[in-house]
Order: sequence, then C-alpha cells, then structure tokens
Amino acid sequence: MSEAVSKRNVEVVRRYLRVFETRQVAEFEELVAEDVLVHGAGLHGQGRHYPEGSVLTPGLSNCRVQVDDLFAAGDRVTVAFTLTYTHDRSGRDLTMTGVKSYRLRDGRIVEFWGETDLYGLLRQAGLVPERIPPF
Repeated sequence: MSEAVSKRNVEVVRRYLRVFETRQVAEFEELVAEDVLVHGAGLHGQGRHYPEGSVLTPGLSNCRVQVDDLFAAGDRVTVAFTLTYTHDRSGRDLTMTGVKSYRLRDGRIVEFWGETDLYGLLRQAGLVPERIPPF
C-alpha cells in the first residue's frame, strides 16, 4: 500500500475520533462501514450502532480527545488515546485511556480491535470500589 493510502487512513481515524467531541454521529456514514466488525471488552459485534452508542454514552458529555500515540502501516492505524469527559451528575472531569487498532478499506473503517480503561472511568465516577475485590 502506498504512503498516500496510509495518510488517508490516518485522517479517517482522526476524523472518527473527532466525532467523540462533536457528537455528530451522522459523520460515521462516510467514515465507518455499516457492517463494521467491533472487537473488545468481551464483545465481538457487527454494525455502526456500536461506535455510535459509544459516542452517545448517557451521563457523559463534553468529550475531549487526546491522541497519545499513533502508528499507521498499510490498511491499519493504531491509536493510544485519552478521553476526558464531563460527568454530568457531578460536573467533574473523568478520564479514560485506551488503545484501538483500526483496519480500513477504501477510506472507511471496516474493523477495529481495542480496549479502554472502563474500570478506571467508573472508579473515578464512584460507581465501583477503589480496589478490585478478590475473586
């Protein structure tokens, strides 16, 4: 694959991440395949409604995305990121880190694998204990 394709794929992923800030999920129609494959956090699903639901998470608003690291090669783009949200109930900022690997075809995300620190986000919101209890 050419360097131009890798650059285009990076721009698609950056636009995808900006949707978390703008909440304009209609933009996903040109960035994410309708039948996108989604893997992570024990989920293996298919469909654009998965990333749309992540953007529109109730109780969290004013998302700010920081790209901490990005690597692109061929049809893949991998991003380490930090999301900072406003917790609507408390007004406090909560952060969540994550790493996602996107596979693109013809300028659209067709599959991604990833993990985010949801436990850390829930801990900051006071919804789970500070320490993980023994199993």
